Amino acid sequence: MVFDCGVWCAKYLLCIFNFIFFVLGTIIFGIGLWLAVDKHSLIALLKLVESERIEQFTQPQAIEQLAYVLLVIGAVMFFMSFLGYLGAMRESRCLLSTYGTFLILLLIAEIVAGGLGAFFKDKVRSESKNFLQTTINSYSLGENVDATSLMWNQLMGNFGCCGINDYRDFEASPAWVSGKGNRTIPDACCILKDVAKLVPRDEDCTTNPSDSNSFYKKGCYEVFTEWLIRQRELIIVAIAVGIVHLVLIILAFALCKAFAKYNDMRL
Repeated sequence: MVFDCGVWCAKYLLCIFNFIFFVLGTIIFGIGLWLAVDKHSLIALLKLVESERIEQFTQPQAIEQLAYVLLVIGAVMFFMSFLGYLGAMRESRCLLSTYGTFLILLLIAEIVAGGLGAFFKDKVRSESKNFLQTTINSYSLGENVDATSLMWNQLMGNFGCCGINDYRDFEASPAWVSGKGNRTIPDACCILKDVAKLVPRDEDCTTNPSDSNSFYKKGCYEVFTEWLIRQRELIIVAIAVGIVHLVLIILAFALCKAFAKYNDMRL
């Protein structure tokens, strides 16, 4: 089918965008599948790298949880980009309409979530804290550490904070209570001399925390929220993603209209 320059550019621009997302989705899904099927080979590979920061993420349970996250992300990217790419290449109005509809629904969900978050700010704050508390409820140490516990350790170690509101949040975790011994706070809540290895500056910090050797009274929720507000780069990325999202929607439905027009001209 012969198109004018604008339709031709729109068609191949949509193809390029979706081909990139298709490749990325395939790679992410493939990595997730590999981790789910053969996580032990990754553990062996990572242990060849002499880095305490990497070794923290070689726990089988943490890798398994990461695998499921990557599988979901990769599958969604794969499906959406496949619809867009195939619809543009085959000039299928049905596939493009389906692709554009999914993008619109996703955009509406994002706008609604943002609007509700702004309107019910206090409710969102309360619910997000409740959700974070459910993650702390499974906080563990040693060989039983999972991806959630690793996330908390990295968050506390890098941001200089402890728990959601303070160190008492960890008392809701049965694994922490049963395995902490004489500790009052996790190592990551201390002022660290080595953040990568989570080594406290004061050896007595975990058993006798104070304002001078730890952040045990400083909750991560407020610290992380303030950090997000200061990150202009995140705002720029969010705006860029929104613009790309809108461009893809416009291209999809513009091509649907163009293909319908050219089909009618051929009749």
